[in-house]
Amino acid sequence: MPTGFYPRCVSSLADMMKRKRDAEMRNTHNRTTSSDALVIFGVTGDLAHKMIFPALYAMAKSGVLDVPVVGVASSKWSLAQLRKRVKDSIRQAGRIDGPAALDHLLSLLRYVDGDYNDPDTFKALKQALGDARRPAHYLAIPPALFATVIKGLAAAGLADQARVIVEKPFGRDLASARELNGIALSVFPEEAIFRIDHYLGKEAIMNILYFRFANSFLEPIWNRNSVASVQITLAEDFGVKGRGSFYESAGCLRDVIQNHLFQIVALLAMEPPAFQGYAAVHSEKAKVFQAMRPLQPDDVVRGQYAGYRKEPGVAKKSDVETFCALKLFIDSWRWEGVPWYLRSGKCMAATAAEVLVELKPPPQRLFDDSAPVDGHANYLRFRLSPNSAVALAARVKRAGKEFVGDQRELYLLDEQLKKETPYERLLGDAMAGDGALFTREDAVEAAWAVVDPVLDIPRTVYRYKPGSWGPKQADALIASDGNWHNPKLVKEKK
Repeated sequence: MPTGFYPRCVSSLADMMKRKRDAEMRNTHNRTTSSDALVIFGVTGDLAHKMIFPALYAMAKSGVLDVPVVGVASSKWSLAQLRKRVKDSIRQAGRIDGPAALDHLLSLLRYVDGDYNDPDTFKALKQALGDARRPAHYLAIPPALFATVIKGLAAAGLADQARVIVEKPFGRDLASARELNGIALSVFPEEAIFRIDHYLGKEAIMNILYFRFANSFLEPIWNRNSVASVQITLAEDFGVKGRGSFYESAGCLRDVIQNHLFQIVALLAMEPPAFQGYAAVHSEKAKVFQAMRPLQPDDVVRGQYAGYRKEPGVAKKSDVETFCALKLFIDSWRWEGVPWYLRSGKCMAATAAEVLVELKPPPQRLFDDSAPVDGHANYLRFRLSPNSAVALAARVKRAGKEFVGDQRELYLLDEQLKKETPYERLLGDAMAGDGALFTREDAVEAAWAVVDPVLDIPRTVYRYKPGSWGPKQADALIASDGNWHNPKLVKEKK
């Protein structure tokens, strides 16, 4: 053993343990100290109107929102205009059934008007916050402004003991994600940065994690020995809804696959956490992203619905995808060789999100009718939206002398009637310092590393008919493992 090796090891171990204890103390403080104000940058925008205001109303109604809510924007509004916008939002959402809660929410509102590049805006914000010392700053603004606002908060002394909540997309590729992480971490500690993916706040998504690790019967079959393939579909039967300019800058791969669907993959593929706590869950999810094989051009099929180029804000010769399907591999001990098929698109046949975990058929075919049904053997199915369910498909013998049967689904869970909306849950968690449903720096960068090789390469985008399940080329992508599972749902009313 080299001279001095043992003391150096002891010293290094001691340093590591000290850093761990310090981090745990910071995390404990962060979890037990609630924010004493909520600042919403972009308060006059579409996201606030559609999602945030109804969530705040629900929080006020349940008694968990009792701190100042300061809106910041550059819209030349007054506080009266903001209050009117909030009331309109909640009425359109059909949520007003408690006037006292609405009055309470309106009484909490404050408004600061100004340019995010102007230091005076942040001085006015500091004044509006009054005695609040632990605000949560929610950046409901275009990603190009994230860095500007974070730097403005730091310069005005508004980042100390504060939290920052950042909407997706967190970067548009690996390089920009690293740059944005660097800027955020230069101002806020990691435990004070809450990267929102609203999909993680859905009850059905949370149930994937619970169902996997609260039941022992899955573990023996939840691996490459028994799982033939995994499919995840997130489909919408409507188009870009006037968001053509945004979609031109993003596309389906960036907007949906890299974040929403990858998060679902991580919950399905992760190893059991070593202990109870969100830090352990984050670590295991990050390992899944790190084990994903970087995508190659042949792994991806892009599509664009007919009529997309006529949408406002869309280039006449746009090659931006409104549909994306891909074949993914996770190079880990558990999942080696198992293909994961992901697809998402707009103007498809239904609005639905489902996971299909297809199991391998029995090793010996004892019964003539036991071939896969519609290309699918036994499977476990998670329906994520528009309602929630978990189902297991198994073959059952028909009555009679002959050994023939049918594949039937056994329902294990159905929709729960009373539940929080994703933004209600996520905003409440962020203000309380609970990072369980948010994404961590290393996981964000690892996920971008998977898609980075195919983001900006020359692409072929196939046209598909609205109301279909996407271009036929996506069928060829999965052909070696059967066919796509198309959710059979009635179109969602909008």
